[in-house]
Amino acid sequence: MTDGQRAAQHPTGLRELKKRRTRDALLRVALDLFTTRGYEETTVDEIAEAVDVSQRTFFRYFASKEEAAFTIQDMVESQVLAELRQRPPAESPFEAMHHAVLAAWNRINEAIEAVVPVELHLRTYRMIESTPSLLAAHLRRATELEEQLARVIAEREGLDVETDPRPRVAVAAFCGVIRVTGRLWGQGRETGLDGLLDLTESYLDQLVPALAGDWSVREHPPATKT
Repeated sequence: MTDGQRAAQHPTGLRELKKRRTRDALLRVALDLFTTRGYEETTVDEIAEAVDVSQRTFFRYFASKEEAAFTIQDMVESQVLAELRQRPPAESPFEAMHHAVLAAWNRINEAIEAVVPVELHLRTYRMIESTPSLLAAHLRRATELEEQLARVIAEREGLDVETDPRPRVAVAAFCGVIRVTGRLWGQGRETGLDGLLDLTESYLDQLVPALAGDWSVREHPPATKT
């Protein structure tokens, strides 16, 4: 069957496929240029020209260069939230977050590789950490993600996140470890995902004694003084 025949039978599906391919091509080129030439030095026109499309086409898929820079991270964060919501209720808050991160990476790798090479995503991570304007955006986005995670944890534990500080405290500690290991990995020579995950796990293991307790409303009330 020719492309023309497929188009006649499935015009909507082929249009969507073409749009996805154009978006993926723009993203790959953008990240490659950001990581080789520099984020600030790369223009939207250069990205569009490399894919042989117009600037208008770029903005049809991405609101800005910043949105393109964080597209893969958005995918990962959305998967982490989805995994956290599905963790067994018996898991402690820390265990749930720990397993959610690992499960998200295991599931999302294939999706990332379908869009960009994982190596390019890892280079992008380092580029974000070393670009002041993107690092500021990264920290702002991290704060927003922490709030979402804290609300999921509070819901899991049957707590009111506005009156009980534990969900936000736990999430802040957990995400702090993620940021520290990411920064350490970015400063080292290790370029593979395995190295990042191993480093993250080794640091997360230090939080187990502090965050592995049972927070459920079934906790015994404090003993009454006599």
